[in-house]
Amino acid sequence: MTRSAERHVLQFCHGYDGPFLDCARQYASVFAGSGYRVTTVFLTGAADAEVAAACGSDEVLFMEYSSKAIRGLKLGAILDLRKIAASRDFSFCIAHRFKPIYIALLATQLPVIGVHHAFGDYQRRGRKVFAHLFRRRLSLLGVSDAVRDDLRRCLAKWPTGRIRTLYNRIDVDALRAEQLTEGPAREALGLAQDSWIVGNVGRLHPDKDQATLLRGFALALPSLPERAQLVIMGKGRLEQDLIELARELGIEDKVRLLGQVADARRYFAAFDVFALSSDHEPFGMVLLEAMAAGVPVIATAAGGAREVVDGVGMLFPLGDAERLAEGLLHLAKLDAGQRQACAESMLARLHERFSDQAVRDNFWRLPAIAALTAEA
Repeated sequence: MTRSAERHVLQFCHGYDGPFLDCARQYASVFAGSGYRVTTVFLTGAADAEVAAACGSDEVLFMEYSSKAIRGLKLGAILDLRKIAASRDFSFCIAHRFKPIYIALLATQLPVIGVHHAFGDYQRRGRKVFAHLFRRRLSLLGVSDAVRDDLRRCLAKWPTGRIRTLYNRIDVDALRAEQLTEGPAREALGLAQDSWIVGNVGRLHPDKDQATLLRGFALALPSLPERAQLVIMGKGRLEQDLIELARELGIEDKVRLLGQVADARRYFAAFDVFALSSDHEPFGMVLLEAMAAGVPVIATAAGGAREVVDGVGMLFPLGDAERLAEGLLHLAKLDAGQRQACAESMLARLHERFSDQAVRDNFWRLPAIAALTAEA
């Protein structure tokens, strides 16, 4: 391989499942018009032309490792990334999640911006020691202030300026153009046009706490509009448990579990309210997608969800079914004018804080990025 004279940025991702493909797109988009070419490398996952096209990168490479193959020391991945790094004039690396950060630091001499999408990534002593050893080349970003603060607690000896927030974001106009309106969205999901629907999207997993959502909905149901339904998109190991809980609560005929829905973000307008009951959600991309569709939102006042919703939606204490029920009843009483005002305030919040453009501006103001680009 021959080295290019152009300036390059290496983006190294664990995989492209779930929200992580769009995370790759988000970070590639900040370099639009910057003079940097972005090479995105996926550690796991088969080569896929559609994935490559969705990244918004100048070049996409697939290492195609299995999860089993990257346990332990990851020597093969380190050697392969070293070859890639030697073939381009990379200025720095953006690595998502701990394993790519680990591999990037061992495989290259590049400065690494480590992006963290979850809590607890540096709770293990070994990871703390590793981060400390590479602190001169490593800066960290959390996808919310909540994740940032968790990183700072775990790495208490680090200067706070080396651990910053850069929010997840959406291409607001592109997403809104992709989303269906209420009628077509309900038709596509097989939902009645005259129902009043509380929606939820997420894995059926303890972290998402749909049990509290079921209990809150059951408490509110007698006072909700006629033909009220709770509709959940997603699959997971708790499906049967949730079905049994709905039966115990006497609401099994009011609950629809739709399973995994491809491109679920297109159908949020099918909901009258979007409810997120997650236990310490690191961020909550589904909240942005609901807000883009103009759907009033209620979420737990925990983790990153508070930062997204506060001031434009409703919050309730984690696990508090009674307060959730109160919030659903409040949102059910909104008239058309109030719903429109809510939609406008949510759209303004998206543009001001969670749009590609807003976060792009913040990215170039990060001290680590400013220092790296000043050296280029």
